[in-house]
Amino acid sequence: MLCVGAGATLLSLAAGGFTLDWTHSVERTAWWERWHVSDAGMAPVEARVSGSGAGMEPPPDATFRDGAWWFTPNVPPQRQVVLAASGATGRGWRLCAAGACHRLPEDQGPLRLWVAADCATPE
Repeated sequence: MLCVGAGATLLSLAAGGFTLDWTHSVERTAWWERWHVSDAGMAPVEARVSGSGAGMEPPPDATFRDGAWWFTPNVPPQRQVVLAASGATGRGWRLCAAGACHRLPEDQGPLRLWVAADCATPE
């Protein structure tokens, strides 16, 4: 189960994968990632960024196509991921899974994603 928490908001998604996209708050550059969810955690398996700068440089093996730098992140499965929510991007984070997309709140502090059998039970 993919769990998403922000402030008092809790979202539980039975999904084997999800995508995240957002706009960088300084560079105003679009970023997109596709993640795989398993019992071991969640891991990014594909990413693209439409520009670089301010800590957003694509890795050396990235390829440029369709107006963006595409690459495969080298990150092991994570049990938890915390996303910053600055409120400065104008649209915040969007998470898509199981055929539906969700705008995640920007004004309730950091966003927490984790994998658990029951999202209501703290890990």
